[in-house]
Amino acid sequence: MSVKKPAHSTLAYSFGKRRGASVLLDRLFTGLVWGTGIIVILFIVGLLFLLLEKGLPQLSWNFLYGLPSEIEEGGGIGPALFNSFYVLIISLIVSIPIGIAAGIYLAEFAPNNKLIEVVRICVEGLSSVPSIIFGLFGIALFVEFFEIGLTILGAAISLAFLNLPVLTRVTEESIRAVPVELRNASFALGSTHLQTIRRVLLPVAMNGIMTGICLTAGRAFGESAVIILTAGVSTSGEMWDFNLLSPGGTLAVHLWYVQSEAIVPDAQEIAQKTTAVLIIVALLINIVFRVPLWLNERKNKA
Repeated sequence: MSVKKPAHSTLAYSFGKRRGASVLLDRLFTGLVWGTGIIVILFIVGLLFLLLEKGLPQLSWNFLYGLPSEIEEGGGIGPALFNSFYVLIISLIVSIPIGIAAGIYLAEFAPNNKLIEVVRICVEGLSSVPSIIFGLFGIALFVEFFEIGLTILGAAISLAFLNLPVLTRVTEESIRAVPVELRNASFALGSTHLQTIRRVLLPVAMNGIMTGICLTAGRAFGESAVIILTAGVSTSGEMWDFNLLSPGGTLAVHLWYVQSEAIVPDAQEIAQKTTAVLIIVALLINIVFRVPLWLNERKNKA
């Protein structure tokens, strides 16, 4: 005589079986994510080690402040390093206000019509355009139209054009990501639209905006194609040349030149040390832009 199992025990067994399978899949997925993350971290650490292994121990103040040499060994990167920061600062001064203002307009003021959608598509398209296109635009504008030659000014503004699409999209998306409740609460307290943007939207969206600025700053500092076409491959030969119409060869351009055309005996050693400086400065740029956000977050938590 067969004994039927109660319905609730069958359901419990089925639920337990499904729960066990879900737990197993969850553990497998967690292990996969951890494994992938560890592999990526090890790859990044290994890549940094390979790039810094030979160049970093050889760095010296004489190399950082010295003038480059065309024939004799022992030249430095002083003017190229200065031009890198000079061009970067000018390009950020031009691109950050315009990019943030354009992002705010698209997020808060632009009407929802086909024209604005076309503008957004164009901005996204410009974000993925190769940098050499902006270099060719810089040649057409500054070298051929204004006839000022290869200069720091042309390189900086061309880099600003390169950064504008990214800053605009990042700013727009960061402001759109702010919860609607915060915006409504600000309006309910009697704030104007401008006050809401300044005191609510921008502070909340600042993490995303700063991320975009870090990305554009790092890209601009390591850019070479735009600089070669708009500022040339040489420098004025002076360490602190603030003349905007001087040649503006930067560190990335100097690295390319040393690797491809330089005839100095220690070209390989210069390239290794220049690579180390580029990586270190790129990391420092990210840290410098991130520190105020970390301090602000600690202050808010306290």
